[in-house]
Amino acid sequence: MKKIIVSLKNKSTTNNGVFQGWGSSLCWWAHRIGYSPVLTKKSAEIFYSDNGLNLNIMRYNIGGGDDPTHKHITRTDSEVPGWLYFDNNSNTYSYKYDADSNQLNVLKECYKASGDDAYVEVFSNSPPYFMTKSGCSSGGKNPTRDNLREDSYEAFAEYLAHVTEYINNKLNIKVSSISPMNEPASSYWHYLSDKQEGCHFSSGKSQNKIIFETAKAIRAKGLKDVEIVASDETSTSHQITSYNKYTDEVKEIIDRISTHTYITRRSKQLGQLAKEKGFNLWMSETDWSNTLGKNSGEMGAGLWLASKIITDINDLSPSAWVIWLVIDYHISKNGFNGNKDFGMPDMSKGFWGVAVADHDNEEIILSQKYYAFGQFSRYIRPGDSIIHCDKNTLASFNNASKKLTIVTFNSSEKDIEKDFILDGFDIEFSEYKTIRTSGSLKDGEHWKDLGKTSLENNTFKTKIKGYSVTTYVIE
Repeated sequence: MKKIIVSLKNKSTTNNGVFQGWGSSLCWWAHRIGYSPVLTKKSAEIFYSDNGLNLNIMRYNIGGGDDPTHKHITRTDSEVPGWLYFDNNSNTYSYKYDADSNQLNVLKECYKASGDDAYVEVFSNSPPYFMTKSGCSSGGKNPTRDNLREDSYEAFAEYLAHVTEYINNKLNIKVSSISPMNEPASSYWHYLSDKQEGCHFSSGKSQNKIIFETAKAIRAKGLKDVEIVASDETSTSHQITSYNKYTDEVKEIIDRISTHTYITRRSKQLGQLAKEKGFNLWMSETDWSNTLGKNSGEMGAGLWLASKIITDINDLSPSAWVIWLVIDYHISKNGFNGNKDFGMPDMSKGFWGVAVADHDNEEIILSQKYYAFGQFSRYIRPGDSIIHCDKNTLASFNNASKKLTIVTFNSSEKDIEKDFILDGFDIEFSEYKTIRTSGSLKDGEHWKDLGKTSLENNTFKTKIKGYSVTTYVIE
């Protein structure tokens, strides 16, 4: 029997020990489904209400918008509209406030469903095409070079601030933070890409300049409560490099550091850097089509996600964890914008996202990966303090409610016995409730309430079912 020490001594100190929540980028999936009131309302219920995943963080993508003569993006969901369009009458670019109505429709519903915990961040993948050197919002002709024109830093910052102000003041959706770049130091973003918008900003001068200009533009709009975020790098190594090249002035401007964890070689170093320097840190984007557990079937993707969440939070100690897209696959006989959808993935293999949008039947198809995510997001809540345990276990404690939550997973076929020892708490816990996800979507367990069990001396022994993710709520 393995002993697991759940100790307040191992409490996260990031953001003064306060966890801010779980979320998803809206971006592509919201742009794709937002035309449908049915899918829009269902997505808010499934992902952001307390009947569903109970996510609270929405990352809204301010699209740059590409040259209207370009037809190179082949995905059905990733060509997010910009907000500025050329007006032949005035011979200038004018704002079109309903251009991105699909994503805004989803934002409105998810914001409402999330309630008091709602947290909206706006972010950019690329400036508008006419502000770029290449004339293309998917990237530069040399993807290792800066693609924002030297004369357009202020204009781009003003664009971001204008959209932020509109969402915050006109739509009455409180915007809490803005991130002006996405994976900027990578070399992914190239001219006429078939995938998505992107823009290279080199670590150092270029990133410093756009952070400075964004902050100035945001403050000029009177949006003093909107936090400035950087740099949303693709890897923790890139994020450390970019942080070390921020000027002291820019470090003072930045309210939070956000990183993606597609490459994690230096995650522990970034987590330690945040602790030493005292900055708030988010894991703001990740996912993959991986599985965990031999012969784990439909639980494989969910077990991988559980492991990924725990590893990221243990290594980085972030105050939030945000998946890239909750929906990455779409089913539609007609496709969209002349492109074909991916269709239904094999749920017993790895896949991006946690659900599938069926446009033909206006349904959202769930998965065991969805339910595995909910084992964390429904029970570890904003306002809790994260407690680091081991590579298979994560915990949180809410000082107001005195509720302790433990999430653990078993990626082996056989059941595993564990002895949980609750250390450093000034209360005597009396019982715990068990909630579990296992098996298949058709015949398995989905947040199954297995009832309450009494405990004594702040310790309890339990059996972890094979190929399962299990949550214990202890009071």
